[in-house]
Amino acid sequence: MTLFKDTTKFLRENRIAKALTDRTIVYESHVRMFWKSVRYDEKEKMIYSIVQKKDENDKDIDVEVKFNVGDVRRVQDLGDIDDDPTIVPERLCKGLWFRMGFTGHVNDKDLKSMFSRPYKFLVHCVLHALSHRKGAYDEPSDYIKNIITCLVLNRPYNISQVLFDHMVDNIRGEKYIMYPRLFT
Repeated sequence: MTLFKDTTKFLRENRIAKALTDRTIVYESHVRMFWKSVRYDEKEKMIYSIVQKKDENDKDIDVEVKFNVGDVRRVQDLGDIDDDPTIVPERLCKGLWFRMGFTGHVNDKDLKSMFSRPYKFLVHCVLHALSHRKGAYDEPSDYIKNIITCLVLNRPYNISQVLFDHMVDNIRGEKYIMYPRLFT
């Protein structure tokens, strides 16, 4: 039980605490509207979209929102800077994975079920709070592995840039319903 208390304390005091504890109610229709009208301006490095909100007369009005990496960083309070890395050496991730009780094969799929219980909880929380949701919920992608590695080892990592880049990738490719937490 102490390990879970330590893990929860670690998550509450970490720089991703706001992303983990956000309880804003978001409606799927709003998220769909955001992705329906979204566009990316390469020159300005800015994402634009139209969302609806209520005016003072309780009527729906369309409002254009725009944001960049700095806005993601500011709203989510991730404690990173532009110069922080977005890639972590693979050997560093794998070494940490084994120290976290990983029981799988090094070059096979990394499933959260292959970790010791407290670390399984840590991986689960980060996956659900920061994952771009285009894949399995129990299989951390490379950038999630990097985020977890940097959080546990207290190393700098540009989480804001990674989240923004995944939103841009979603705009350029086949769109899927990806919840942009930074609007909450």
